[in-house]
Amino acid sequence: MKRCLAHLVASVALFGWLAGPSAAHIVIEEPWHPAAAAYRTMMFLGDLQPVPWSGIAFAYHFHNQAAVGNRPAVDFVNGLAGGLSQAIDEAIVAEDRQALYAAATTALSRLVQKALDLARASLATPGTARRHLDDARALYRALDDFVQQADPDGARAIGLAWLELSNSVGSAGVFGRGAAPTDEADFDAASTVIADYLVANFEPTSVTERTSMVPLPETIVAESGEVAVAPWLPPGTNLNDQVPLPKLFLNFEEKGIDEADLPLIAYGDMLFDSPEIFGDPARSLGLTCSTCHNRSDINQAFFIPGISPQAGAVDVDGHFFNSLFNDRRDDALDIPSLRGIRFLGPYGRDGRLASLREFTRTVIVSEFAGDEPTPFMLDTLVAYMLEFDLLPNGKVDGQGILTNRASAAAQRGETLFRRPFAELDGRSCASCHIPSANFIDRRSHDIGSGEASYDNARDGAFDTPTLLGTRFTAPYFHDGSLPTLAGVVDWFDATFELGLADDERADLTAYVEAVGDSDEPYQIFDDRNTPFRLAWEELTTFASTLDTLLPKRDAFHARLLIDTVAPDLVADASVMGNFAAKPDVYRLSAVLEEVGKAIDERAWDLAQDRWQAFKALQDRLDPEMF
Repeated sequence: MKRCLAHLVASVALFGWLAGPSAAHIVIEEPWHPAAAAYRTMMFLGDLQPVPWSGIAFAYHFHNQAAVGNRPAVDFVNGLAGGLSQAIDEAIVAEDRQALYAAATTALSRLVQKALDLARASLATPGTARRHLDDARALYRALDDFVQQADPDGARAIGLAWLELSNSVGSAGVFGRGAAPTDEADFDAASTVIADYLVANFEPTSVTERTSMVPLPETIVAESGEVAVAPWLPPGTNLNDQVPLPKLFLNFEEKGIDEADLPLIAYGDMLFDSPEIFGDPARSLGLTCSTCHNRSDINQAFFIPGISPQAGAVDVDGHFFNSLFNDRRDDALDIPSLRGIRFLGPYGRDGRLASLREFTRTVIVSEFAGDEPTPFMLDTLVAYMLEFDLLPNGKVDGQGILTNRASAAAQRGETLFRRPFAELDGRSCASCHIPSANFIDRRSHDIGSGEASYDNARDGAFDTPTLLGTRFTAPYFHDGSLPTLAGVVDWFDATFELGLADDERADLTAYVEAVGDSDEPYQIFDDRNTPFRLAWEELTTFASTLDTLLPKRDAFHARLLIDTVAPDLVADASVMGNFAAKPDVYRLSAVLEEVGKAIDERAWDLAQDRWQAFKALQDRLDPEMF
């Protein structure tokens, strides 16, 4: 299965809440405290350019979907003294980033301390005290990973204090057994450590002016300046693969050819699944081509608050991924399917790029700040993507004509689809979505689905998308503004005043759904054909390209492959059904790392020896890899 980032893995570490990103697979995000979720979201949005102030206001005043309960952050801050809620609102209205940082950070710090005070007041009832302590830790979670990176010594002291607090609140035990007494002195000492650190670092009388909204300890910033932290994403982010997983159809596989016998394509497949081709922050967050384009299709689950207006959409030319490529426009696009991409040029939603090679380079370098790819990398990526096939669909033949498997309503809709309309200047739906040409015309049209960026601008034209496979790629239009194919039909009828009756719209919808259908849209798993088995077969196929790279002594491309495959083997082992075999996967990954180390030292004979060891171990382990 393609690499994905577990959307902001959040787990309880030994010494506190760890909320940073991690390259893992299919991990569900720990729910956030509403105030902590809002704070992280506000700080993340505050670092975008231009700042989406309406989004910051929404994050503060409305419930965050990643949070427990249904209360907004403002409800919690309103209970604090000192007019902090008003100060946050005033900063938002004034669009003052520094004032927002100071007020919101102070509010979060005081919420942590308030929860600790409530825990202290409840020590006579350990259950209640522990609930308040859990609230305090959940609130501190918004700061914890930044403190760990910027001030390891301070983080260690805070972590020990949380551990001491957990022990000091005691326990009522179970049915009178295992009870533990409270310790007020230990509680007071530990809570003082935390409160003193928070006041000194997150409630300063004056905040050092900063370029970033990352909540760094004030004592560190005042002494050493802003400390670089790992790229991070706000609560509610989801970079996991969609479920069910789209089924991948590759032309060579349908012809019975093994990908391992096609090293150029196999290497391109690896690059499609590698964050190493991108720059930061995408690379550090584990983002890959396949993150958005699951199995050549789309990832309907993909969502980053502030960058995605809805799931399945993303603004790839904004500030976050590549500040140099920032067009300063709120113009997120619905993620397009890449199925059958060899048939569907030109590329880009408005057809601005003529070649797939140029489009691929633009994604790597311009959109995701990657280094200039080598000609070999572009060759392999293009070779792989040219193998993407359209979904098989027995309801439509190769000329785009419905078969007898389509419903009567769809058959009637086919006639409507081909009917010329005076309101369309004598054209029909089929004039642009040409059935015999995979339902495209390779042209761009302004149908009024986008807003002009200025008066008389002619930038509302978008390329004609294929209708094949579209039943599984909702929402629709370039911006994902229409949730259903029925909505698309209704939009065209209303916009161009076609005058279709209710039954005609229903028939036309049935036709579009039939054309967009598939016999096998999703990957099917069972006890043996598991997600890990799919990942295992892909990753070992990627590795097989070392048979070509090592004899050529191609250190650069071999190292890129190993840096992708070795950590992915380890990460994917987390979803193994055969849990007992997990250590074997780690062993295999370690052998691959040994190949990489030998390559780094240009010890080519040793690299070849370790590669042979990898293949022998892979063959021995293969039956148990599920």
